[in-house]
Amino acid sequence: MTPANVIAEVRRLISDVDLPNRYSDTDLLGYINQIIKRMVILRPDLFATVGDISTVANSIVQTLPSDSYRLIEIYQVKNGNAITEVNREVLDQTYPAWVSDPAGVPYNFMRHVRNPNKYFLYPKPVANITLIGEYAKIPSDYAIGDTIDLPEAYFPSLVDGTVFLAESIDDEHVNSGRAKLFMDMFVESLGTGLQGRPLTDTEESGMSKGQVV
Repeated sequence: MTPANVIAEVRRLISDVDLPNRYSDTDLLGYINQIIKRMVILRPDLFATVGDISTVANSIVQTLPSDSYRLIEIYQVKNGNAITEVNREVLDQTYPAWVSDPAGVPYNFMRHVRNPNKYFLYPKPVANITLIGEYAKIPSDYAIGDTIDLPEAYFPSLVDGTVFLAESIDDEHVNSGRAKLFMDMFVESLGTGLQGRPLTDTEESGMSKGQVV
């Protein structure tokens, strides 16, 4: 799936196949890249990446890489121990002195509930600690021939979203209501993917806990 594939389908849906085109390829490519970034907000799980995360020594507060949208999970110290998630509020209440403990190799992390791109480590890391974690990555803009790093099943969603942006320009004229139609289909298709997860992503799919079959 490439932006060129999406553009071809979008042109068919907005009746912009014959020359001269109302929208240039550059315009439509810009809309595609906008829609992909909107998808990061609506479905960050689709943009999950696992990799190395550097840390700042002697600080309990850590920041994800600059291309991150939000934290998903911290797994381990690279070539070292696992890191377990704990609740910061509980730790604050049960052991307030944790923030001033000496630096070491972290074994706990806590989410920053007000900032999805920051997190806390305990103990605060010594120098040269690298973690392995997972976060939603904001993709760079695609060129027209690039392969879009999304499952093929989301091709219709990309098309719907791009049509929504294109039709929004003319929505006050002959296409009144059409932009909203495609916007609704775009949002609903992304939400449907989440609704289907209980059917496939749990061992207890299709049955209640403890049910014997």
